[in-house]
Amino acid sequence: MQFEHLGATPRIHPEAVVAPTAVVSGDVAIGAGCQVLHGAVITSEGSPITIGDNTIVMENALIRASAVHSVHIGDHVLVGPMASVSGATIEDEVYLATGSRIVNGAHVGTGSLVRMGAVVHVKTTLPPGTVVPLGWVAIGDPVQILPAAEAEAISAAREELDFPGFVFGLERSAPDYMVQLTERYGAALARHGSDRQV
Repeated sequence: MQFEHLGATPRIHPEAVVAPTAVVSGDVAIGAGCQVLHGAVITSEGSPITIGDNTIVMENALIRASAVHSVHIGDHVLVGPMASVSGATIEDEVYLATGSRIVNGAHVGTGSLVRMGAVVHVKTTLPPGTVVPLGWVAIGDPVQILPAAEAEAISAAREELDFPGFVFGLERSAPDYMVQLTERYGAALARHGSDRQV
């Protein structure tokens, strides 16, 4: 299904194939030879999403651009089942394995591999050819690649990168942090109320 959102409609190359149960919404450009499989969601919440040629977005993957963080995915990329990309840049010939997560402001270099369940955190840059092992976390610039067992080091690095400030423009220490977050984000998402299926 395709939806017009905020006046923008998806632009899908005639040589791309999008499954009828996939959702493509808003300012999204999908290149030649792409395959978007069942249950995938590609949604622009105000910034553009561009997907290059011969890229595969597998079942139940999520690709989301926010109002301030666009998404660019290069050529010959595989976005695995249940993987997610939010407001990030993925260069050419990257493999994002099942359940991997790429967070706002991240940049994944050409030829990188993010294995199953791994995370590339907010504002993190992976140099070309980087491998993030199964379930590990890549964080920072310059990047540190840490096993999930090193939760304290990951938390310390995450605090420096200020996820809530960068993604939501909020101070986590505010007493009404979740009230502000849900009201602000809810108001932005409510703009889908006027979407039109195309």
